[in-house]
Amino acid sequence: MNKYVIGIDYGTDSVRSIIADAATGYEIASAVHYYPRWKNGLYCNPGTNQFRQHPLDYVEGLEKTVKACLEKAGVAVAAQVKGIAVDTTGSTPVAVDKTGTPLALLPAFAENPNAMFVLWKDHTATGEAAAINTHAQQFPVNYLQYVGGIYSSEWFWAKLLHILRVDEQVRNACYSWVEHCDWIPFLLTGGNDIHQMKRGVCSAGHKALWSPDFGGLPPDDFFTSLDPLLKGFTSRLFTDAYTSDKPAGNLSKEWAERLGLSTDVVVGVGAFDAHMGAVGGQIEPYYLSKVMGTSTCDMLVAPMDEVKDTLVKGICGQVPGSVIPGMMGMEAGQSAFGDVYAWFRNILAWPVNQLLSSSSVIDAATAEALQAELNDKMVAALSAAAAAIPVAEKDELAIDWLNGRRTPDASQLLKGALSGLNLGTDAPRIFKALVEATCFGAKAIVDRFNEQGVTVKGLIGMGGVAKKSPYIMQVMADVMNMPIRIHRSEQTCALGAAMFAATAAGIYTRVEEAMAAMGQGFDAEYHPNPALVDIYAARYRKYKALGDFIEQHL
Repeated sequence: MNKYVIGIDYGTDSVRSIIADAATGYEIASAVHYYPRWKNGLYCNPGTNQFRQHPLDYVEGLEKTVKACLEKAGVAVAAQVKGIAVDTTGSTPVAVDKTGTPLALLPAFAENPNAMFVLWKDHTATGEAAAINTHAQQFPVNYLQYVGGIYSSEWFWAKLLHILRVDEQVRNACYSWVEHCDWIPFLLTGGNDIHQMKRGVCSAGHKALWSPDFGGLPPDDFFTSLDPLLKGFTSRLFTDAYTSDKPAGNLSKEWAERLGLSTDVVVGVGAFDAHMGAVGGQIEPYYLSKVMGTSTCDMLVAPMDEVKDTLVKGICGQVPGSVIPGMMGMEAGQSAFGDVYAWFRNILAWPVNQLLSSSSVIDAATAEALQAELNDKMVAALSAAAAAIPVAEKDELAIDWLNGRRTPDASQLLKGALSGLNLGTDAPRIFKALVEATCFGAKAIVDRFNEQGVTVKGLIGMGGVAKKSPYIMQVMADVMNMPIRIHRSEQTCALGAAMFAATAAGIYTRVEEAMAAMGQGFDAEYHPNPALVDIYAARYRKYKALGDFIEQHL
């Protein structure tokens, strides 16, 4: 067709853009930009679970990656770009003024973390989340019914209330509250009136308590009676929400000139990374689509006439059209997955990172190169060593809640644990226990779906961990006792965004058509080892018992 689309994927550490052939999904060009402020640890305090990102990291990354892609693709391709769509992490909201400008882009707030995007993994709002959960029980309408019955500190309203409570200057300047995935399309289309912003069904339904059954958001009284600071916010937010196959508008003149594109380019309504990633990974009904990176987001779609009134408790919501328009989209996930392995790597690398630079044996340049090499090879080496250890029921056991528990039954107050240690416990054995724990946490999610009447028929793996870690994926198959297919694309989230861009631009009438034409298929499949299934089942029971003890007593 000689038509091309751009998919932009905002992850935790970087933004990735691709240009894809709209006919085949073939990746013409790609580029990655790592957020410099985030990389330097600015505006964050891991000790208090504060994780903030400056909007300039996003804006700079947007311009640099798209321009880099267009430069690689050439002028002829640039002239035939028809659509752009964006996915982001979430819930990652920010305070904005009436024009929809994030406060951190204003001089007065340029260095204020409370005026920046509150990253998905920020858990400073645990108190506010608990208050929302208690408060909701007083109302005849269950406003939490479509988010699994438990509101999380990772989400929209808890984060808004926390920021309003702790920062008077931001509170006075904050007119509205916006998800990252809604703000980028607004930026690209030249939006300057917050009331004209098109909010996505994905972010609205899964994080902001929006539902057609409520006529939009819960009433103002629900929030005002929780805390008067929230009075009037519903009128400054939104009533309608849009699926991601719809246009948010056209590329503005300013951004067309900045990027080297035409104002005819259609910008699609945004969504979260896992939701678009599920489409990029060719999700099927009742197959749990697992985007595995720093955390996991697990997506499942099912026909509306089959789900009917079934509600799955303790997940991150079920929203019509949040993944594929016309189907029920269900979200679950783990607050830490790859982050668990990165945490252990950093523990082991502490002497290297802290002492090598002051070594009297090697020069500074060699020390820096050695440090980078060891950090890069650590997880692969641990995986190889762990894979060689025979699995036994009484092995060391871990709990994966190092960043709290997302699902089932959100609680960001929970902590991780290691048990069964002895003087023979070494680094590979601890790593093995951590890998098993993340897989046990994944199984708890599958069990919850099955118990609540939504049967999981299979698994689809995507993301960095799925592509790069055969050992972890084999343990996943063994623990789950079901195969897991790994999608071929290195950039399933960006590819999913490209599929939505092609649909919003009118190249395809339905996203399922874009998915069928542009999907890249699967290049690996892991099957359970029958000899380990029963052992892992016994270890899973121990994991559940240890987790219950921690939750009740610690």
